[in-house]
Amino acid sequence: MNDFIAQAITSFAATFGFGIIFHIPRKMLIQCGFIGMLGWLAYWLIVYFHMDEVLATLVGAFLVALISQIFARWYKTPVIVFSVAGIIPLVPGGMAYNAMRNFVENDYYEAVSLAAKAFLISGSIAMGLLFSEVINQLIIRANRKKAYSKG
Repeated sequence: MNDFIAQAITSFAATFGFGIIFHIPRKMLIQCGFIGMLGWLAYWLIVYFHMDEVLATLVGAFLVALISQIFARWYKTPVIVFSVAGIIPLVPGGMAYNAMRNFVENDYYEAVSLAAKAFLISGSIAMGLLFSEVINQLIIRANRKKAYSKG
C-alpha cells in the first residue's frame, strides 16, 4: 500500500511540476496533477499485475485523454491544457535515454531492444489519445443527430 501511495504522490508532483513549466493556468494545476496521477496509477496497476507495459500505457493514455476531455468541458478550458501535462508520467524518457546510452557503449542488442520498446510505448500513447478523441467525436455526432431528429 505504501508503494501505491508513493506512486500516486510522485506522479501528481511530476505532472504538477510540468504544468508549471508548460505555463498552465494556476487554477488548473491541481486538476492536471490529478489527471497525470490517475493515468500513471492505471499504468502502474496494470504493470503491477504482470501485464504488458505497452498495453498499460495505452490504457493510461486513454484514461488521461478521457478525463482531460471531461475536465475541459467542466472548466471551459482547451483539452490540451490537461492532456499535455497529464501524459508526462507515461512518456518513456528514461527508456529512450538508456537506449541511446547503450548505443554509445556499443551494446547494440540492448539498445535496439530498448529503442523498440520506447517506440511502441510512444505509439501506444498516441493511440490512447486518438481512441479517446474518436469516441468523443462519435458521442458528439450521435448527440447532434438526436438533437436534429427532435427539433
